[in-house]
Amino acid sequence: MNSQSTCQKLVVHTNSPADTRLWAARLAGYLQAGDFVALSGPLGAGKTCFVQGLGAGLGIDGSITSPTFIIIRHHRGRLPLCHADAYRINSSEELEEAGLLEYLSDSVVALEWAEQAPELWPEQYFLVRLGFAGEGRRLDLSGHGPRPNQIISELADAHSGN
Repeated sequence: MNSQSTCQKLVVHTNSPADTRLWAARLAGYLQAGDFVALSGPLGAGKTCFVQGLGAGLGIDGSITSPTFIIIRHHRGRLPLCHADAYRINSSEELEEAGLLEYLSDSVVALEWAEQAPELWPEQYFLVRLGFAGEGRRLDLSGHGPRPNQIISELADAHSGN
């Protein structure tokens, strides 16, 4: 994982899966090919739900399900989405061999259980930590690198205006 001296952060509390998907769709509106979204959090915290929102925001039709057993699913939309899951991998080499890094040239890459393979994270990335907060969820979004920082800052500004 590449270290950044500063990163822009946004903390959001959601009350339903629909709220979680909405925040992901908002982020997706800013994304472009080559963006990497690292997702972290315990089982059931909403990682796949967040990726479903990313997919909706990228104009992907059809269902988005966890790629836990196949490692990578690729979806077509306004921008292609590479949805990967590191939960069952034994090493980051498995993700490399599955072609994860090749998708960075033309897709948005969303990696669940990203903490399993931090050495694969590019220099600039978005980190989304999901956790439980009462009946809802807490989303900690952070940007690492100039462009992700700018995007998280814009999302934070829009959120504070609500």
